[in-house]
Amino acid sequence: MFAAFAFVLGLVLGSFLNVCIYRIPRGMSIVYPPSHCPSCGHRLSPLDNIPLLSYMLLRGKCRYCGASISPRYPLVELLTGLLVLSLYIKTGVGVDFLIYLPFIACLVALSFIDIDTGRLPDRITLPLTALGFILSLLPGGLSPFASLLGIISGLLTMYAVAVFGKALFKKEALGGGDVKLMMAVGSFLGAAGVLFALFAGSILGSFFGIWFLARKKGNVIPFGPFLSAGALVYLFLEKFVLSSLGI
Repeated sequence: MFAAFAFVLGLVLGSFLNVCIYRIPRGMSIVYPPSHCPSCGHRLSPLDNIPLLSYMLLRGKCRYCGASISPRYPLVELLTGLLVLSLYIKTGVGVDFLIYLPFIACLVALSFIDIDTGRLPDRITLPLTALGFILSLLPGGLSPFASLLGIISGLLTMYAVAVFGKALFKKEALGGGDVKLMMAVGSFLGAAGVLFALFAGSILGSFFGIWFLARKKGNVIPFGPFLSAGALVYLFLEKFVLSSLGI
């Protein structure tokens, strides 16, 4: 029963994240106006906003104007639902679940915003960093010292990567948003989480980059989704990662 509740909670949270992903980069309020069709502007009814189910019942089209609804909306909902379910399986119902729930939600939102805009908004990364440190004061999760060390590690590590990358490629190799994202990761996962997220994200980004360039889509690849994926792998498989490294 609790697992089902966690999944449904994730679906609802994913529906809210869709609003954030669309509105935050545009400087819009995430509260007002209420949810509406981006094509015709018609306000959506509660029946139009049931995560996953509404998309299937409406066959991916707006009830009022017939415009197609991007399949990414249910994808974000499903992804968030599965991540929240995975978090429940890892932590159960307790403080750790409440600590890492906003972390997961923000990583999902940041990843899709980065894909859309190539930016990682300070409106999310900086408050998330502060929240990670504040939550470290609670029992469970990191200690305040480990959280602070993680923030500093994220800043210094990514700054070093940016400087080295610029010297190697003769152009900006890393955005300031990536640095702030890793500070947020460090506040929740500590220095080890920062290093693993950077390592795993670089590998994932390299593989995707080869495919991306082969299809001649361009030469700018958002790094945020890969760093977020690395951070999530560490969150869910921390003990396995550390034991594999002999730590």
